[in-house]
Amino acid sequence: RKADGASRQMQQQLSTRVQWIALDLAKQDAPFALYRFCKGKRVDLLVNNAGFGLFGNLWETDLQEELELLDVNIRALHILTKLFVKEFRRRNSGILLNVASSAGFLTGPLMASYYASKNYVVRLSLALAEELRRAGSSVSVSVLCPGPVDTNFNNRAGVSFHVQALDSKTVARYAIDGALHGKTILVPGLLMKLSLFGARLVPPKLLLLDEHTAALDPATSEKIMQI
Repeated sequence: RKADGASRQMQQQLSTRVQWIALDLAKQDAPFALYRFCKGKRVDLLVNNAGFGLFGNLWETDLQEELELLDVNIRALHILTKLFVKEFRRRNSGILLNVASSAGFLTGPLMASYYASKNYVVRLSLALAEELRRAGSSVSVSVLCPGPVDTNFNNRAGVSFHVQALDSKTVARYAIDGALHGKTILVPGLLMKLSLFGARLVPPKLLLLDEHTAALDPATSEKIMQI
């Protein structure tokens, strides 16, 4: 019912036809089920946006949740990227937009699995983009690397950030516009662009101490991470 309601809402907001499928991408067959659902439909733009984070020391976080994180953030994205890029290559057209994070260029104590997963997304996307370029393909790959965005991510991960979150609609428009123009790395917001550039100049150990110090407020039990 929730999926049907969301589909109706999208149909009211968009001038084009909307088709909806509800899947848990942590399930082993879900990425393949999504691809089968899309077979026979011309897909020109694939957005791999599913993902979530976990907060805590690696020895304390729940193993099952971490495995689900890896299944969603890495496995599902990898499968869908591979299946669709094969199809795009056959017809020599199509756009892949993989949603990573500024975390994809950094190391994240207390969110180790999440940061590692986004590093995977960034490196996979950049490597694939170069492979396609060398092959002379018209297929393009873009990777979105925002800082905090105003979504339900913080609630799911159990964190809140010191820096102000970007508006999700603004980030979405920026990402789609950049992907349609063939840009490879998309980093919305001047502050995050400067932060990532500056991170290249800082020794790794100093970066870990200054950029990723997290504190737990005992009064509110609010987990706060500075990025």
